[in-house]
Amino acid sequence: MTTVGELAALVDGVVEGDGGLEISGFNDLDGSGPQDITFLGHSALATRLEQCRAAALITSPDLAKKVSPPDGLSIILVDNPYLAATKIQNFLLAEPFIAAGVHDGAVIGEACVVPREVSIAPGAVLGRGVRLGSRVSLAAGVVVGDDTTIGDDVVIHPNVTIYPRCVIGDRVIVHGGTVIGSDGFGYATDKQGHHHKRPHLGTVCIENDVEIGANCCIDRGTFGETLIRAGTKIDNLVQIGHNVVVGENSLLVAQVGIAGSTVTDRQLVMGGQSALAGHLKIGAGVMVAAKSGVHNNQEAGAVVAGIPAINHKKWLRTSAVMGKLPDLFREVRELRRQVAALTSGESSNLQPDKESGDE
Repeated sequence: MTTVGELAALVDGVVEGDGGLEISGFNDLDGSGPQDITFLGHSALATRLEQCRAAALITSPDLAKKVSPPDGLSIILVDNPYLAATKIQNFLLAEPFIAAGVHDGAVIGEACVVPREVSIAPGAVLGRGVRLGSRVSLAAGVVVGDDTTIGDDVVIHPNVTIYPRCVIGDRVIVHGGTVIGSDGFGYATDKQGHHHKRPHLGTVCIENDVEIGANCCIDRGTFGETLIRAGTKIDNLVQIGHNVVVGENSLLVAQVGIAGSTVTDRQLVMGGQSALAGHLKIGAGVMVAAKSGVHNNQEAGAVVAGIPAINHKKWLRTSAVMGKLPDLFREVRELRRQVAALTSGESSNLQPDKESGDE
């Protein structure tokens, strides 16, 4: 149990109503009960407040003026209700780490460093010389290659594979099926068209507070390292090529692809199914719209869309024109016909071509 006042202090909010009211859970506007806190982040949802049974509400001062919360509802006023709700929900769900130890069904290689405060499930395999930090949780089927280092408070979900010599920082979360440190896609082709595999001798470094979704692939460097910097969040089914550097606090949405040796600065945002070509330099704060393909360097703050990606506003104008192309084509064809008739002196042919259709 905690109180409305304590939760408000956690998010630098201002309480209207009973700050001593006890709260035990968090839920949405429809599902909240009399000991829950909920949040309102958009005026379009205000009508749902009428039936809300929550004890407390998180919202902004502007929204609080526009809606009529039920009588007796305590309110926490914050500038960003969604952010405050996220912090409060995480606080209410937080549980202390329980060290289950190493299960008898796990395999631990020689010369590993395994603290007492860990949970290693059956079927997990650690190669030789693996070093684990404190409060690490390795689920069933996790494979950690030789000489890999994993920091504190790391959660590795089922069937993740981490190849040898990778480095995982503190508070990293890796979801099921992801592969970290596999060989990059690199081949040299001879005159006969045979493809000769290039060795990949580098590694992968995942810095602190990174979360990696399910079934992602992060390739090791050809030489040196592939680097995912601190705070980056990666959705499911993302492919990151060899020697890529992803800047701090970036967001990569589902099915993003980044080709080898591209370097991005901090706070990159890539929409679903977008891609960066190889050997690019991408500035800080760049935003790439969904399904876009970026083929050239981008300056800091650029917002791009399309294939090949161009300025987002220009792409929107271009997209609007695309729908008008059939009509424009018919007009151009008719004008060309009329010009041809005029130049040949056949004025009788200047009537509109009623038979023209789309081509």
